[in-house]
Amino acid sequence: MGEYKTPGVYIKEKNAFPNSIVEAETAIPVFIGLTEKALNGTDSLDFKPMKISSITEYRKYFGGAPTPQFTLSVIKTEEADKTLSVYDATINGGLKATLKSKLCTLYYNMVMFFANGGGTCYVISIGNYEKNLSDVYTDKSKETIFSNIKKVQDITMLVVPEAVNVDTCMNIYTDLLNLCDSKKYFVLLDIPLKKGNKIIDKPIETFREAIGTNNISYAAAYYPWLETSVLSDNDITGKTLTWDIENFNPDTFSLAPFYNVDSDVYKFIKDALSAIKKGTKTVLDKDGKTPQEVPLTKNELSQMENDLHNALMQNWPEYQLLAKKVKDYLNLLPPSAAMAGIYTMVDNTRGVWKAPANVSVNYVNKPSEVIDNKTQEEMNVPMDGKAVNAIRSFVGEGIKVWGARTLNGNSLDWRYINVRRTMTFLEESVKNAARAYVFEPNDANTWINMKCMIENFLRSVWKRGGLAGASPEDAYEVHVGLGDTMTAEDILEGIMRITVLVAISHPAEFIEITFQQQMQKS
Repeated sequence: MGEYKTPGVYIKEKNAFPNSIVEAETAIPVFIGLTEKALNGTDSLDFKPMKISSITEYRKYFGGAPTPQFTLSVIKTEEADKTLSVYDATINGGLKATLKSKLCTLYYNMVMFFANGGGTCYVISIGNYEKNLSDVYTDKSKETIFSNIKKVQDITMLVVPEAVNVDTCMNIYTDLLNLCDSKKYFVLLDIPLKKGNKIIDKPIETFREAIGTNNISYAAAYYPWLETSVLSDNDITGKTLTWDIENFNPDTFSLAPFYNVDSDVYKFIKDALSAIKKGTKTVLDKDGKTPQEVPLTKNELSQMENDLHNALMQNWPEYQLLAKKVKDYLNLLPPSAAMAGIYTMVDNTRGVWKAPANVSVNYVNKPSEVIDNKTQEEMNVPMDGKAVNAIRSFVGEGIKVWGARTLNGNSLDWRYINVRRTMTFLEESVKNAARAYVFEPNDANTWINMKCMIENFLRSVWKRGGLAGASPEDAYEVHVGLGDTMTAEDILEGIMRITVLVAISHPAEFIEITFQQQMQKS
């Protein structure tokens, strides 16, 4: 305080209230995957987290949906089983569509995220649709990705829905769990269904064996996959279902057993494919008499393919069925992105302390597998504790999330998702507020200020149902001070120790209602 030397009136303001704690974010996921582009104007967004809040913003920075390509072919019935792989769809053992392009699904998963309550999130593009996730996710790029994630303070969840498309899926999951050493993030995991071209016979058991035990209380897994409605019939076009033009030979082309060489459908398809392969059209010269062959433009070729597709959709029933099967294949998505949206919705409406369960899943026709009570018993309470949460269909209620456990199901401390995430929320909130007191005097005044600040914050959480207890005294305690949490040596070493005890609300996972007959009383 300066000395008063000049006569006059001096104003002195005094703080009437202690510092308050700003609540940390709880449901800001980052999605990592392949996108059509990654540009903010002319600036590249490769490997950089970009904040968005709608699918419109996603399209602005990262482009639209991919155009997966399936090559059509006609095979003999007896060859169907020999050639069928997880990438193929066949109808009646004769008409076959084989995935030709890479499977890129981040865009579809982002649609599921926003459809299920998702809001603000970050997206990190690590390559375009021409790349393979396992090729661009290297040790070097991984360091860049994780370094950039750590620079963004409000990211709280990690989601890589495309990881299940590559054989290195479990390595990616392990890296995400290692990132949870900071005790700040929560990881949403999917169960891989295939490895290479082979279906995994026991996907949940295989997942549990490969996931390890590092930081598993900071992760949750969901099963089964979801048969969604992201893609409609109109999304399957002539660009999606393409004929093998390079190997097309009009002399040997056959549609048996569907159509013989004399049928109109056969002649139409043969003529259309011949024109597409030829890549030219006949036009008259300036005098209007002499015909000339002119190369087709890219748009004209695309239009011819779509015209062929539309004609076959109207006249060839097996082709219609195959197109539906391809659409269903592309609509089969892992649940992690939808769950990230549900986490966001529940946090915003009920609070992070509410378990993200018993909630409907939008844009879903049905789960890819029926989970009954018996099946869920082993999923929910396995011997190794690595619980996998079920997504189930209930008559009259729709599709619901029916599980609320972390992968550390054997831990009484961190068994439930909302308990783990609530504790992280409390820790991050108090930690961020405590930075204001670094280098303050380590004395009773500072201790009282910090204790009041933390107690006021915990009281507000308790009032909203985040802490269990009939009174604040039952819900939380804050201890700080010499002889309580610190020794004289701690103070000499510049250490302030604060102990916070909280009773976090646990979900009622099992509700037992007992009925018993009693004697008639009147």
